[in-house]
Amino acid sequence: MIGRFDLDALQARLAGSPLQDWSADLPAQIDAKLAIGHGDLPRWYAAVEALPPLHAGQVDLLHAFSLDGQRDDSARDALETALRGLIPWRKGPFHLFGVHVDTEWRSDWKWQRVAPHLNLAGKRVLDVGCGNGYYMWRMLGAGADAVVGIDPNWLFLCQFLAMKHYLPDLPAWHLPLAFEELPGKLQGFDTVFSMGVLYHRRSPIDHLLDLKDCLVRDGELVLETLVVEGDAQQVLVPEDRYAQMRNVWFLPSVPALELWLRRAGFVDVRCVDVSITSVEEQRATDWMRYQSLPEFLDPEDHRRTVEGLPAPRRAVLVARKP
Repeated sequence: MIGRFDLDALQARLAGSPLQDWSADLPAQIDAKLAIGHGDLPRWYAAVEALPPLHAGQVDLLHAFSLDGQRDDSARDALETALRGLIPWRKGPFHLFGVHVDTEWRSDWKWQRVAPHLNLAGKRVLDVGCGNGYYMWRMLGAGADAVVGIDPNWLFLCQFLAMKHYLPDLPAWHLPLAFEELPGKLQGFDTVFSMGVLYHRRSPIDHLLDLKDCLVRDGELVLETLVVEGDAQQVLVPEDRYAQMRNVWFLPSVPALELWLRRAGFVDVRCVDVSITSVEEQRATDWMRYQSLPEFLDPEDHRRTVEGLPAPRRAVLVARKP
């Protein structure tokens, strides 16, 4: 399976960059991860292997994730069957040869809010906690030169590989690594994304410092996380769960988050979007049939979670490493 990671192409892409030495160590690191694997990995990988051989003659990654080309009904049915073998699908949506993967999240809405504030043209990008790679493809659509995503979730990796199956030559690589498994002070990426990660960190300032260490000088951080209303000293620490999630630690206000970024050494810190997550943006679908945001909110008052805490509000901040 390691061939699916296309590490030779990644190493060629990073040759001569500050990331060259790191890329040379990746095959052994990925092999070690594969040796541990996951009990469902063979089943998920079999779904990827079952994808029919279709040619994406029409590719749109700028306005959506949309692939199309000649196919007959049997190929379309085989494609849908294979993709359904990778349920649940959380980030998306994906449009492939007449199959609409209606994911839990309308991630395209978030991207529409974020993209106008970015300049990714020619940039080498790291996506921390990339999930199934939806945003990685949109980054390429926005002009990124190369995108590396890291996420230790094996199902998300196989969902990415399903898309890579039809876009084999595009410079996107998903590595099944946790952020902690990257070497320190890489200092090799022009832009680093951390979306939906910070509130899962027990030490959010350390996370910001580690993100900064991945950036080249003058590199840009794009940070998206849950926030609450309040001044620069306002931070919510849930007693137990938040919107049914156990691993939520710190929800700062936007001014507090701006202060954290400045204390971590970032400059030109600015908030570019604040949005309340709606039950239209995150919900159960035929491709993700488990509980979702409607079940996590107070049924009598959608301004509160079932725990009585403020409903999910998300902010996007952009900052620069000096």
